[in-house]
Amino acid sequence: MSAEARFLTLLRLLADDPAARGLMDDAAVLDLPASQLVLTSDTMVEGVHYLPTDPPDAVGWKLAAVNLSDLAAKGARPIGCLLNYALSGDDDWDSGFLEGLGEALNRHAMPLLGGDTVKMPTGAPRSVSLTAIGEAAGAVPARGGAQAGDRLYVTGPVGDAGVGLDLARADPAASGPLVDAYRRPRPRLAEGALLAPHVSAMMDISDGLLIDAARMGAASGLAVVIDHIPLSPAVERTRGGSSAVMIAAASAGDDYQLLFAMPAAMRPPVAAIPVGHLRAGGGLTLMIDGAVMPLPARLGWEHG
Repeated sequence: MSAEARFLTLLRLLADDPAARGLMDDAAVLDLPASQLVLTSDTMVEGVHYLPTDPPDAVGWKLAAVNLSDLAAKGARPIGCLLNYALSGDDDWDSGFLEGLGEALNRHAMPLLGGDTVKMPTGAPRSVSLTAIGEAAGAVPARGGAQAGDRLYVTGPVGDAGVGLDLARADPAASGPLVDAYRRPRPRLAEGALLAPHVSAMMDISDGLLIDAARMGAASGLAVVIDHIPLSPAVERTRGGSSAVMIAAASAGDDYQLLFAMPAAMRPPVAAIPVGHLRAGGGLTLMIDGAVMPLPARLGWEHG
């Protein structure tokens, strides 16, 4: 068990309100008289969630986008956010961060409502947090709720951000669609809103297809079979399409596609790619070209 998993086990003893969903989801859901309030929060730390060489405007954009992606997975409309910001001591960096954050907030109509600022010790890694607030008028899908026989889908290919991260590590001046996928992910708000009334379960892929699919299966009390790993043309041009590339793509984080389960007889109301199914039992099975593959030692991103 990772340090993160151990901490969450203890934290669940405190988070006993039904709105917390047992901390098994990416957002809390508060029932209101005419709608539901969806709340989510993400923190990004320099050297952990982004590279020290990443442009500050990209960091600002990404902080908003990862929170918006959680709202998308609940079919929620953003209505505001709170920013907790550790001043870096570099005015130009701080200004660049706010430029990128403001661009993302304006693009997705999520107003900044408040927050807090602190000053970090000289030389400490930067740390930034955003809490996003959304509203959902109908059903709010959870990670759990999938049924045996459901098909699993993603809203797009996986692995772009993982390759983009490798390119940015090798050359901070790198550019192109794969680096953009890592630095400026696109939250699937429109797709989430259309999917929410129809899915059995839904979440965003933040830590990797394999680990997040396994989490959905565990939350639903089911086994997961992944039988297809979709790669983008950009990844195939850069890395090829071997089994090793597919497995690396399926265990890379930061894709922020939506992963959802739906009865096999239904067709998704958005463009989506089938990647597997759920069945009775537990655990995760990976298949490529009809053959069962050994699972990688690391299914995806985990802290500790």
